[in-house]
Amino acid sequence: MIDHPGTLIVGAGSWGTALANLLAEKGMPTAIWAREPEVVSTITAERENALFLPGVRLAESLVATANLTEALAAAGTVVNAVPTQFIRSTYEPIAGEVRGDHLLITVSKGIEVGTLLTSSEIFADVVGGDPAHAITALSGPSFAREVAARHPTAVVAASRSIAHARTVRDLFSTPAFRVYSSDDLLSVELGGALKNVVAIAAGIVEGLRYGSNTTAALIARGLAEIARLGAARGGNPLTFAGLSGIGDLVLTCTGGLSRNRAVGQQLGRRKPLDQILSEMNMVAEGVETTLAAHSLANQLGVDMPITEQVYQVLYEGKDPAAVAAELMARELKDERED
Repeated sequence: MIDHPGTLIVGAGSWGTALANLLAEKGMPTAIWAREPEVVSTITAERENALFLPGVRLAESLVATANLTEALAAAGTVVNAVPTQFIRSTYEPIAGEVRGDHLLITVSKGIEVGTLLTSSEIFADVVGGDPAHAITALSGPSFAREVAARHPTAVVAASRSIAHARTVRDLFSTPAFRVYSSDDLLSVELGGALKNVVAIAAGIVEGLRYGSNTTAALIARGLAEIARLGAARGGNPLTFAGLSGIGDLVLTCTGGLSRNRAVGQQLGRRKPLDQILSEMNMVAEGVETTLAAHSLANQLGVDMPITEQVYQVLYEGKDPAAVAAELMARELKDERED
């Protein structure tokens, strides 16, 4: 039986586990829901999520559960850490259990295939009520393992309600985990989602054995097309110069712990996508976000050449070696022309 009034983390992947442990180590009543029974049992018995965050000792006070309905009833704050494409299927069966007084937070980074909604928009669509339901997104350059190791990290909490963003900022902030606040929810979520697409491209660059020049150009031009799409959807382009934009983009395109970059590396070495994904025990959100971003760019008439190339590699079987050549052969233009 869960008898705490605190925070529930829904989803016990590496990121959900790291955040749950962060809160528990702050002395806050915290529970984590896992779909996998073995994750619940190892957290409970061994104080470790051996499947998704092995080697990290978890706080004694952290409660693991497989009963989502019971956990929701006991919690005042609900943090969604379920990958974007699974938010709807996870919450629809228990949507009635999400109360109006729950503080809702999402830490997933993606765009839903088909609806083209961000994670907070899916959440709001499922639970109903106010269009934003006071939902806050927590995003930024933050590998789970480094957060768990208490490496200094900075992220941003964004909500349409700046008051809620500040509440989440205060909830998660520690001496090693600095949280800023923002009212630009849309841009923060788009930055977190679309950087995964560019990270796949960065991995392809590495898999093809290109150098730092290529990666730097890719990051800069990737940021330009992320900002274009964000502006077309109504976001503030300046937000993409912050932690959830350039910050997360640099980390995911260059960091050795990036799952999306790892997918790109394997693609650049000509490994089939199905095989790459079958060998991963965690989700690389950029794969399906590429499909959604490609659709969204076409819908809004936004030029996104890097996303287009990644889409063709992932979904049309394009040879990765042709990507750089086609991007370099595009019509010459002024840097700020678009």
